[in-house]
Amino acid sequence: MQPTNSINRRRFLKLSSFTGAALTIGFYFPALANDSGEIITAETADSLGVELNAWITIDKTGKVSILNHRAEMGQGTFQAIPQMVAEELEVNLDQVSIAFAPGDQKKYGSQLTGGSSSIRSFYKQMLITGATAREMLIEAAAKKWNVAKEECYAQNGEVIHKPSNKKIGYGELVEEAAKLTPPKAVPLKQRKDYTIIGKPLPRQDTPLKTNGQAIFGIDKRLPGMLYAVVERNPRFLGKVKSYDDSAAKALPGVKHILKVQMPVFDTIREGVAVVADTTWAAMQARKALKIEWDDTGFEHLDTTTLYNRMKDDLQKPGLSQRTSGNFEAVYAKTDKKIEAIYETPYEAHACMEPLNCIANVTADHCEIWGPIQAPDWIQRDLSERLNMPMEKITVNMTFLGGGFGRKAFTDYTTEAALISKAINAPVQIVWTREDDITQGPFRPGAVYECKAALDNGRIAAFQTKMASQNMDHQWPHADKTHFNGSTTEALLEPYLNNIDHYSFADIPTQSPIPVMWWRSVYASTNGFAYESFIDELAHAAQKDPLEFRQQHLQNERYNALIDTLITKTGWDKRGKNEGWGVAVTECFKSVVGEAVKVSRKADGKIKIDRIVAVMDCGWYVNPDIIKAQVEGSIVMALGAATIHETHFEDGKTVEQNFDRYHMPRIMDVPDIEVYIMDNEEKPGGVGEPGLPPFAPALCNAIFDLTGKRIRKLPFNLSKV
Repeated sequence: MQPTNSINRRRFLKLSSFTGAALTIGFYFPALANDSGEIITAETADSLGVELNAWITIDKTGKVSILNHRAEMGQGTFQAIPQMVAEELEVNLDQVSIAFAPGDQKKYGSQLTGGSSSIRSFYKQMLITGATAREMLIEAAAKKWNVAKEECYAQNGEVIHKPSNKKIGYGELVEEAAKLTPPKAVPLKQRKDYTIIGKPLPRQDTPLKTNGQAIFGIDKRLPGMLYAVVERNPRFLGKVKSYDDSAAKALPGVKHILKVQMPVFDTIREGVAVVADTTWAAMQARKALKIEWDDTGFEHLDTTTLYNRMKDDLQKPGLSQRTSGNFEAVYAKTDKKIEAIYETPYEAHACMEPLNCIANVTADHCEIWGPIQAPDWIQRDLSERLNMPMEKITVNMTFLGGGFGRKAFTDYTTEAALISKAINAPVQIVWTREDDITQGPFRPGAVYECKAALDNGRIAAFQTKMASQNMDHQWPHADKTHFNGSTTEALLEPYLNNIDHYSFADIPTQSPIPVMWWRSVYASTNGFAYESFIDELAHAAQKDPLEFRQQHLQNERYNALIDTLITKTGWDKRGKNEGWGVAVTECFKSVVGEAVKVSRKADGKIKIDRIVAVMDCGWYVNPDIIKAQVEGSIVMALGAATIHETHFEDGKTVEQNFDRYHMPRIMDVPDIEVYIMDNEEKPGGVGEPGLPPFAPALCNAIFDLTGKRIRKLPFNLSKV
């Protein structure tokens, strides 16, 4: 496979130029561009005058080109999608190239790379498209040989006639195949017959990312491009009162200095942009700016005040997401009651590639290049901001050096476009690490109040109230009376089928701090509270933590995962002086169980000895990608549990760079064992579900070893 972003849109359209020189098929999304569609050829699309969602082109050399409508930010779509197509198309991976599609929701449907959705939302389309092309090529060969189609089969990029063993390559068949009508209800392989899917094939984009050939957003260059940085108000709702740019303008290379305004949800963030002929020149001039800020009219919060507000909010009535039975009545009359409060911190995204974007805005067109998770969102947003038709907005994706939800937002792309429009030239805006960590939006901090009643060793009633900022309440015209739809995210669904009385509610805490999606979204904080509390309930019931969970799940799939966790950890043979903790969470249709073993070093400090993870993501493509994503999630979760926290003082972010917002180092992470469940379930997500169970598993292990409950994150592992 040749995973490259050098196959630009023009070349792809040239390959599929509606001339019959190639076989190009894809899904056509009529009307509202939902997730269903019809497979048609490029020629049919041309005759109908419709846009083709061009998934596959096969040229006269037999080379296969795929247009990927989702981002590649390390999660593996540039490997997994070709594996799926190659499997059903019956070609080798070295015959396949893949490129990014531009933003176009009418053509491609949703292009958001988020919610771990790239495979689980589109795997059937990928398989069907590959199989359809295969069947069309077989039909073309059968007609060429004047034999029955049933006598032919495809293998290694060729069609073979079984009785005569005649062979013909795909490249020789594409012209005739392109004239055929794509068949419907094509047969798909059974999993037992896969030769490519399910195999731990090495990622072909790895060499590009290690030898410098891969083009990330920050690497992209345009002729005549200028470079910009922005001094933004350090308080989130502050304005620019005035600025003196005389010293900055005097520095070499400086071209423009201007005030900029960026939309951040339903507010405006203000700053002063410096545009120069190099990023370095712009950064030096930025330091020479003298700006007076207007920070009146909004709260200048600090962390203590913010968390006190959340705790006070817990005393207020909540917005109810899910209830069953009568929690209050059962709780009041049951003797054994357990209560706990859990706290989780605000977190920066801290992608290794900081935010950046190139924009070139002219009178009648806008073109964007950058590390973008949702090109269709950007296209729609810029159409509104620039008052320009969507077809005049071109959004090009590059590789992303991490995204975690932050690069699905529209602020940094809008900022670049507005600067380009103002200076009438292409410009690349680069956020420094300090910009990235201090400006947000952040993962919201949260405080949870958990209550439960136990009766005969079982949960009789269960209640959780969450006080946290609601991301959805920040958008313009948001309904702030609506509950947080993610209040139960991370909780295993079968719990709610086996507990008669429960209540889940949230109280949306008000704050000027912008918050947004962070890897696994609310599951990253919910999971800590819920699975820590389940462990506390198991201890109060004097039950083994895994036995207690299975008792309340009563579900074959979930219990099979726990049985695997028991086997892989040697759970039943653990020693008395070993600290073991477990947690099992669910998000984006995948279930992950993790177990952590801890002990004390000679100096008395806690160390992590072993981490075991069991992933049930249903149908899957590449086990090596899954293991890498689970490992990465655990490392990120380790940082979130024991190191990372964004603090606020006087309305400003305290941490500014990695000197205070530390990253976990390789010596902090023990070996991680990852096991994958094999079953017939539909595919779930992979990039995010491995994160939520780690923090509660670690804290439960520390309790098992020390008897100390950790209910507030982050905590210092060396001071437990």
